[in-house]
Amino acid sequence: PEAADEWYRYAKLRNHDPRLTRLGRVLRRWSFDELPQILNVLKGEMSLVGPRPYLPQERDRIGMDLFTILSSRPGMTGFWQVSGRNQLTLEDRVQLEAWYVRNWTVWFDCIILAKTVRTVLFPQNGSETSSFVVLDGKTDPTRHAASAKVRSHSA
Repeated sequence: PEAADEWYRYAKLRNHDPRLTRLGRVLRRWSFDELPQILNVLKGEMSLVGPRPYLPQERDRIGMDLFTILSSRPGMTGFWQVSGRNQLTLEDRVQLEAWYVRNWTVWFDCIILAKTVRTVLFPQNGSETSSFVVLDGKTDPTRHAASAKVRSHSA
């Protein structure tokens, strides 16, 4: 039941996934399991930065942001990975990825790529922690307001 709750909330097993071997845990810890996606980038099927692909069963839970997110090419890394990654719920991920698609710039992709390197090399140095502002139910990662409701996710 605990694993089922975690799967529903985060759309993945964050801790102690029984399907992983020791080698699998090392590969996932250092994100080496993502490297084959470079072939998809070279073939033009993916971008380096963009929303992560969703499983079919996850798409039913996305709501109105589904079309916004799907309008962009999926990426190997994205805004949610550098904004809390495994600490974020599926709903948080959807909000961040929809915001990314609506506010995309080349400069923002450069920042995400730099933060991705930091996240992979130093995952316990705060890269797994994110604070973003939620205003009227909408995530605005660029806003820092003392009066706003701030949601903080810590590792």
